[in-house]
Amino acid sequence: MDYTTAEQDSLDSPMPWIGMYIVAASAVCTLAMAADAFIGFRSKKYWLLCNYFSLNAFSLTVLAVAMKLPIDLTDVDITYDDKNARIGSVVLMSTAMSNFMTSLGAMENNEIVLNMAALGILVITIAGNEIIHLFKMQSSVTLELLPEMVISVVIMFSFLSTLCCMSLMAPGAKRYIGLKYNEMRELVSNRQVEWGRFIVDEVENMVKAYWVMAQTSRSQFVLARSSVSCISGLLFVFIALLLVEARFVNRLLYFPWHEESGSNYGWSVGWILNTQSIGVAMGTIAPLLRWFVASWLKISETERRSFRNELKVEKYWTWRLVEWRDRSLPFQLQNRFCKMIIRDARRTLLNFCIRVQILFVSAGKLVLFLSARLGSAVFLCFCKIKRSVFAEGTESKEGAQVDFRQYVIILEGEPELPYKILKNICNEADKLIKVGDKKQPKNLIQLFKKSSNFCGVGRFDSRQVPSLHSQEPPNCWSLPVVTLTAISVALTGITYEKANQLLVCVSEGLPIVKLIEETLDRTGELENIRKVTDVVWD
Repeated sequence: MDYTTAEQDSLDSPMPWIGMYIVAASAVCTLAMAADAFIGFRSKKYWLLCNYFSLNAFSLTVLAVAMKLPIDLTDVDITYDDKNARIGSVVLMSTAMSNFMTSLGAMENNEIVLNMAALGILVITIAGNEIIHLFKMQSSVTLELLPEMVISVVIMFSFLSTLCCMSLMAPGAKRYIGLKYNEMRELVSNRQVEWGRFIVDEVENMVKAYWVMAQTSRSQFVLARSSVSCISGLLFVFIALLLVEARFVNRLLYFPWHEESGSNYGWSVGWILNTQSIGVAMGTIAPLLRWFVASWLKISETERRSFRNELKVEKYWTWRLVEWRDRSLPFQLQNRFCKMIIRDARRTLLNFCIRVQILFVSAGKLVLFLSARLGSAVFLCFCKIKRSVFAEGTESKEGAQVDFRQYVIILEGEPELPYKILKNICNEADKLIKVGDKKQPKNLIQLFKKSSNFCGVGRFDSRQVPSLHSQEPPNCWSLPVVTLTAISVALTGITYEKANQLLVCVSEGLPIVKLIEETLDRTGELENIRKVTDVVWD
């Protein structure tokens, strides 16, 4: 027994340093959420896009390390700080899921399924271990903090359900937005023929029109302003209050201030608790701001609808589930009876999922409706110029020429974007235009001024020259340019200065050529040729 005890003590001795490993993982999550908040405030995109802290393999791995405390069943935690650290870890997991919400818009359908499956496994593992730990550890501290522990696990599952709801909505919303974008792009493109030769102001308005279309149809922005994001914000209020109550109120009422940790992690438990509390504070910014943005859009809605229409669930919310329900089985069965049973079981299960999805969306729309009504009442009390705040006119310089509201792309049932958001989008386009004006490709412009025409490129790409391959390759701009540049540099009659100047000019022009090629090459036919171009150019 003495030998076993010595071995156990030897194994437990590095546990505080493993706790610092948990602290490091929690700090990485905290910094990533803080970076997203900083970028959102700096760019005035208060719906906070997921640039650094998004749902991917790296974030899930770091979160799994940060969740080691609630997953560890061998840890003997008998003090207040030990139990509170477990609650803080579960709250941090809920915070992470709330911040992940808009990142679903930047994923393909297969990525969404795989990432959501991995996240679900992690959440179920945490919840299962927490439940087992509650039953096995029945100390006085456990009984005192039992409501907080149970509520934190329940809210964590609520966040997972909300995230699943958004993941089912994302493919349908992107499909709907994509169709509207293509339709509007056709209308904008047709105007080029009507306008004929452009002047600078017309080109600038065209760029702004496309920029407004691209920004308002951005998938992350679409998810951030949806009604389900309001549920996330509301849940986050409860879970933040829960952590404050468990961390401070209970400590003042029931527990002493100076208490030595009984956990295997020793002195590192305090570091874990403080770091994850800071992470929760940083993660609070995103869901609350998205809730505010969605409510603000609803307040600014000029057209008032009936309460029944407010709770109407659009088709894109259930489009993915309906598609799964109505498609045929992915495998063949010879037995018709078994095939019928499996098909009916799948249909029944998916019908239940559709009803649950409708219930979640209706709850989100109700929260959004009540938030907008409450916010509208507050603004009416404290702000006499509500109309000027939410529905400013277009008498500014930008709006005097073109009303860019016609280029805004929104989902069915969504309110119109306020003038202030549209103005911020146009201002962002103005800043980019100014940056492009300051960073013009001067060497490339000099090359254009020296060139009388571009007939040489046409002669080089002559159809009279038979292809070395049996099949004619697709037309590509960058490869002839690189080949002609290589031939020009290799000529003996050209001085080193002129050859070097030509390389600098082409270096400035190639990124523009590649951008145009990638935009036009929707089928991916030119991908291999572009890779060859890069190799030849290097």
